[in-house]
Amino acid sequence: MSVSIDLSGQVAVVTGGTRGVGAGIARRLLDAGAQVVTCARRPPDEPVRADGRSADFRPVDLRDPDASAGFFAQVRADYGRLDTLVNNAGGTSYRLLADIDPRRAARVIELNLTVPLTASLAAHEVMIRQERGGSIVMVGSVSGSRPSPGTAAYGAAKAGLEQLARSMAVEWAPKVRVNTLVLGMVRTELSHLHYGDRDGVAAVGRTVPLGRLAEPAEVGDACVFLASDLAGYISGASLLVHGGGERPAFLDAATGNQQGEHR
Repeated sequence: MSVSIDLSGQVAVVTGGTRGVGAGIARRLLDAGAQVVTCARRPPDEPVRADGRSADFRPVDLRDPDASAGFFAQVRADYGRLDTLVNNAGGTSYRLLADIDPRRAARVIELNLTVPLTASLAAHEVMIRQERGGSIVMVGSVSGSRPSPGTAAYGAAKAGLEQLARSMAVEWAPKVRVNTLVLGMVRTELSHLHYGDRDGVAAVGRTVPLGRLAEPAEVGDACVFLASDLAGYISGASLLVHGGGERPAFLDAATGNQQGEHR
């Protein structure tokens, strides 16, 4: 028996959905039939398209709680409903803690933790009034569960985001499901800034058990699943989308055959 996911008639918002991982998520939601609304502070160079349709774009600075609330209220007014929110907006640059301005660190935490919180609160106000409720997906990171030198504030925010999602899942059940995608490395148009040229990206990919970086569309597939009825009993979960994680350093450092005692 084949299984397909049809989100026709549903409305999904993808924050930061104009490029990279966010655009990949938006395209997969479009492929599944959803009406997709993306938002960011600046408009994209071109619309995000898939399946012969385009995502609608709305400019908004989600760091402003009033603007965030107004945005989601307008989505409800324009489309009549909100079924899925994907909190994708976020990110950081590489900088060691000793070299970072405290205010810059606070902005990183704001973007990656406070913004998803305020967006989720605004989305909840819409979803709770719907018979079928809704689904919120946090885009987390493996940086939230292991040391993240050079991106420490980002890792701390992502750790908090995962905990926030678990608490929301309890408080907002049964109407609203809340889950987290815990992402590893994803190949986007900006990968060269982090990993270098094609050979550099390939070398980094070989550190992943599956032998490559994820594609944005694969993150989108996971979002489509969590938005669908197939995930109807999944809430408060953290879905690892990291290709098997990171190869433990001791496997490469050890001189033996790695068959000794493990505890």
